[in-house]
Amino acid sequence: MSTTRKEEEARRGVFTRRALLLGAGQLAALGFLGWRLHKLQVEEGERYATLAEENRISVRLVAPPRGRVLDREGKVIGGSQLNWRALIVAEDARDVSAVLDTFHRIVPLTDPERARIEREVRRRRRFIPVTVREFLTWEEMARIEMNAPDLPGISVDVGTTREYPEREHMAHIVGYVAPPAEADIGEDPLLELPGIRVGRAGIERFHDKILRGRAGSIRLEVNAVGRVIRELDRREGQPGQDVQISLDAELQRAVRARCEEGTSAVVLDARSGEVLAMATQPSFDPNLFNSGVSSSQWRTWTRNRQTPLINKATNGLYAPGSTFKMVVALAALEARVCTPGERVYCPGHYDLGDTRFHCHSRGGHGNVDMRGAIKYSCDVYFYEMARRIGMDRIAAMGRRLGLGVDLEIELPGTRRGLMPTREWRLAQGKPWNLGDTVVHGIGQGFYQLTPLALTTMTARLATGRAVQPHLTRAIGGKPVRGIRAEDWPSLGIPERDLRLMREAMWAVVNEEGGTARGARLPAGMGQLAGKTGTTQVRRVSREQRERGFRVESMPREWRPHALFVAFAPADNPQFAVMVIVEHGTSGSGAAAPIARDIMIDTINRFRQPVTAPPARMAEAGSPGNPRP
Repeated sequence: MSTTRKEEEARRGVFTRRALLLGAGQLAALGFLGWRLHKLQVEEGERYATLAEENRISVRLVAPPRGRVLDREGKVIGGSQLNWRALIVAEDARDVSAVLDTFHRIVPLTDPERARIEREVRRRRRFIPVTVREFLTWEEMARIEMNAPDLPGISVDVGTTREYPEREHMAHIVGYVAPPAEADIGEDPLLELPGIRVGRAGIERFHDKILRGRAGSIRLEVNAVGRVIRELDRREGQPGQDVQISLDAELQRAVRARCEEGTSAVVLDARSGEVLAMATQPSFDPNLFNSGVSSSQWRTWTRNRQTPLINKATNGLYAPGSTFKMVVALAALEARVCTPGERVYCPGHYDLGDTRFHCHSRGGHGNVDMRGAIKYSCDVYFYEMARRIGMDRIAAMGRRLGLGVDLEIELPGTRRGLMPTREWRLAQGKPWNLGDTVVHGIGQGFYQLTPLALTTMTARLATGRAVQPHLTRAIGGKPVRGIRAEDWPSLGIPERDLRLMREAMWAVVNEEGGTARGARLPAGMGQLAGKTGTTQVRRVSREQRERGFRVESMPREWRPHALFVAFAPADNPQFAVMVIVEHGTSGSGAAAPIARDIMIDTINRFRQPVTAPPARMAEAGSPGNPRP
């Protein structure tokens, strides 16, 4: 009995201890659960509520309208138009391949298009739309809508695409847009949106972020797998700003009409530096990039020796020829190695050691001063001046006039060119000889300058200011700096020296014996001042000269380039123009007449008043008959 009671007490004790342990465990579990619930619901309740809301709400970006590119008169030269496109949703289509077969019978698809669609369908979730065809015509849309019952999953949607009304006329300046590359997408989430385009050339690229704008957003309610249930909210983005440039569309078309293949021309407002026209022949249609350039079209462009995709006005590199002689003359005056009235005798050649350098006039020009040397384009005079000055001083004056420096115009990839120096040549491991200096005195040799740079040089000679060429006139309707003459500082060149250059350039066109007498403007338009230039692309040997060499007998690709720079009106410079005709043979015969016609178009377009030429120009004498 006693033993039984002890056993019962022992069992009761074990049960009590186990009950206590179990109760303690339950209490601990409930305490932990209570603490965890407190942490989740009270301490971190707001965070988890936000996460839950994010799972329910999907925020998506909305592409803003791209800003327009306008010409100086406000005409749209780069805008957007509606783009109707066909989309397919794989989930609704069920059998994508069968639907595409039906679509092909209605609107034919190429094999590459079909492969792209099927690839995108496989990569994306089945409820995400995939573009089947862009740029649908009204007829194609009508056929798709009429056959809608046989095209499950197919719908017609509308987007925007870039349009360039001026086509080839403005292609090199305005540029074009294209889908962003992988490297671009990381900088802006807007670039991940389907159908978005970024600038790839010209103003479209330089001002891409301004034109692009800022994305808007929409809040969508989605289910657990991300399918859209309804739209909750929409915030419109900030549209891209309009960019107005200085080019005049009407003048641009007129200038291109004057240019034959292989010709480049630039027109500047000589006072402000605004580019009024910039033409290169041949060109291309930037609208072709909207729908994708075909391989055959790309081969046509890239195999064309005239390089239609390259803006030669800013990227073509040429020796300046005799259009450079004013630079040498100013360098000589600054270095005080001569006076304006000092005469140099030209027998038709210049001997340096055992090397003979020829003048373009075989019989020579006789005794010429600086003004006459520019008027007649005497090579011997400038051979001698270059020998006296030295190349480094010539290069320094060239850079001051905008040659071989970065002009910072708003066109990506613009080349600065080359203004050679002794140091540059020595860095190549080659010596600089006195003969090199002599040749560079007439604009031949190692020079590599763009038509834009030579136009800038002309504008600076005409105004005496460090005019900087630029295209941007206003952004978002607000004018930018640099559209007034007073925005540019003085070159620091004495006015008497600049006046002598202008008078000499006036004589080139308006005096008897000048190399560009055929470039005179019609009565009532004022007078043109200019300088011809011809630059060799193939050396003429002594044997060829002795046999009576004629450049017209050479194949066209071996003939010299023809150049002409000018400003007008001569007494009150307002416009500067430069024309280069590749393999045009003669600056006076090929480039000067085009430049004259372009200047007539420019004056007529802007209706600038002109006055009679100053007495010092009208009465100026030739080098053979010195001025009183």
